[in-house]
Amino acid sequence: MPVHTYTNWNSRPSDQEEQIEPFRKYYFICEGANTETFYFRRLIDLRKQLGIHPLIDIRLWEKTDEDRNLSFVKNLVTFAEKQKQNPDNDFDIERDKMVIVFDGDIFEEKVEGYEELITAIEEKDIAVVTNPGFELFLILHVDGSYEQRIKGHESEYLSMDEKGKYSHAYNVLLEITGMNAKKNSGIGNLADNVLVAIAQEKLINQDIHDLKGKVSSNVGKVIEEIINEKPNI
Repeated sequence: MPVHTYTNWNSRPSDQEEQIEPFRKYYFICEGANTETFYFRRLIDLRKQLGIHPLIDIRLWEKTDEDRNLSFVKNLVTFAEKQKQNPDNDFDIERDKMVIVFDGDIFEEKVEGYEELITAIEEKDIAVVTNPGFELFLILHVDGSYEQRIKGHESEYLSMDEKGKYSHAYNVLLEITGMNAKKNSGIGNLADNVLVAIAQEKLINQDIHDLKGKVSSNVGKVIEEIINEKPNI
């Protein structure tokens, strides 16, 4: 089975009571196998504290086995589409939304077709992009981090190191938290500060159609929209 679904959707405790089904489910599927999983699992556990409407559910589709490191974004989109068609996954095409989370750094260099990709995703689903990568969004969870760590340092985030990697955001996050975001599941606890991240994200570029050469993220924007959604029932 290629995906494992993580949810904390609670049915009513008693069989005698009516079972409640969510009005809409947001399925997050991520390019990264570890860091994003640690984060979204924690965010899902915070559903009630964040005041997400009781009929809105957030679920994480975790890739398993041979698909675990399925990365390049087009493969991820194809994979997500396949999961939507699988009846075992309980995806309601009319109401539910797929949220596809990936890094923008690959498009800084040489990969063409970014705008077409985003437009295609947005026809049915939601694209969530961080440039250079997800660690940037995690940094925003720390109070004052925009002023202290990002403002005036944008070019450092979008410069490659000697190994050809965009490692600055990872290094800054390691310095702030003392945690290796790729290996330490404790990094997910930053989700407790998601409202700080939502506020600070508004200080950087949130337009994912225009992120080349810009430190960017729309993760907080999408989470805020989910928090504020009130189903019309």
